[in-house]
Amino acid sequence: MNVAEPAIRVRGLAKRFGGKLVVDDFALDVPRGIIFGFLGPNGSGKTTTIRMLCGLLTPDAGEGSCLGFDIRREADEIKRRVGYMTQRFGLYEDMTVRENLEFIGRMYGIAPLKPRTAAIIEQFGFGPRQNQLAATLSGGWKQRLALAACVLHRPELMLLDEPTAGVDPNTRREFWETIHGLAATGVTILVSTHYMDEAERCHRIAYLAWGRLLLQGSVDEVVGGSGLTTWSVSGPNLAELQAELKQRPGIEMVAAFGTALHVTGADATAIEAGIAPFRADPRYRWALAKPSLEDVFIHSLATLQDHR
Repeated sequence: MNVAEPAIRVRGLAKRFGGKLVVDDFALDVPRGIIFGFLGPNGSGKTTTIRMLCGLLTPDAGEGSCLGFDIRREADEIKRRVGYMTQRFGLYEDMTVRENLEFIGRMYGIAPLKPRTAAIIEQFGFGPRQNQLAATLSGGWKQRLALAACVLHRPELMLLDEPTAGVDPNTRREFWETIHGLAATGVTILVSTHYMDEAERCHRIAYLAWGRLLLQGSVDEVVGGSGLTTWSVSGPNLAELQAELKQRPGIEMVAAFGTALHVTGADATAIEAGIAPFRADPRYRWALAKPSLEDVFIHSLATLQDHR
């Protein structure tokens, strides 16, 4: 294994389903040993891209490698070295936790199997539940079982497709602690998510829309490079103020954040002119704020939509 070579390197990937272009001229490098966040609205092409990366779908155009293997010619080699966790629970609900893990272990030819299964059961806290049918597990424990199955064969790369969708905040936090623990051992993790707080837990992120890559980098790089100016305002009757601000020139977005509004635009001078009449009102408290990741993504999506 060449540790200097990215875990994933693709150029010009494209995929159509019928007449619909789902992934369009996609290029990406993912360094080894990091957590890479994959973000974008529903239908943005995240799942299709992930499936092309792990050899489950053949691209219509483009080229690249995953773990040093060609994504077209060496898909079987990639599959053996990758752990892929789908959006929906994909294990057998009429089998127990242990039976599911042993079945997956046999698929990957793990030997000796029983010690490895026992170690995973302990690592993921399944001791008291190992003989419980998967169908009877809560949503959080099902996700934990899916992740346990994903790491059973010691993959070099994990592709996790919205792994925490529908689970409670405590389970999400535990899940991310596990992910960071795996990354600390050198495993590369690509994870798709809709949650901004999860995106901020990643070392690097990429944002997709309509099958195209809009932004990528660390969270600080993406936010810092957005060129956005954001003002925070608090005070009474914020819903009424929000409606008025949306009509002002130079103001591109107004969104509620807790007990304040975030007022955002790409032109600092124009936004200052837009909010000037309201800053003179003593009822409101104004302060410059750092644009949020959500601000950046919504603005980028709106800008792209304007040019479609």
